[in-house]
Amino acid sequence: MALVLIEQPPESEAIIADKGYDSQAIREQIQAKGSTPVIPRKENSTIGNKDLDWHLYKLRHLVENAFARLKHFRAVATRYDKLKRNFVSMVALACAFIWLPM
Repeated sequence: MALVLIEQPPESEAIIADKGYDSQAIREQIQAKGSTPVIPRKENSTIGNKDLDWHLYKLRHLVENAFARLKHFRAVATRYDKLKRNFVSMVALACAFIWLPM
């Protein structure tokens, strides 16, 4: 599924992923699209992670935490709403609650 998502239209300078997406085919497709792959190599790799932008990779953690906090809202985690507009509204409401300093 990763190869299909990489082909999507939005252009970006870098594509960030975790070690599960460490394959040469994915890296070549990202580079062919004109982006830089920010994917750490697995431990058994002989190439290593010398050229990896660790600062950019660590920012990925913020996105992961945002999704984890959204899953604390039961209506978002279980998707009770049948209509897309209701679900998107609930996600927006949950984001507002997360954003508010309480």
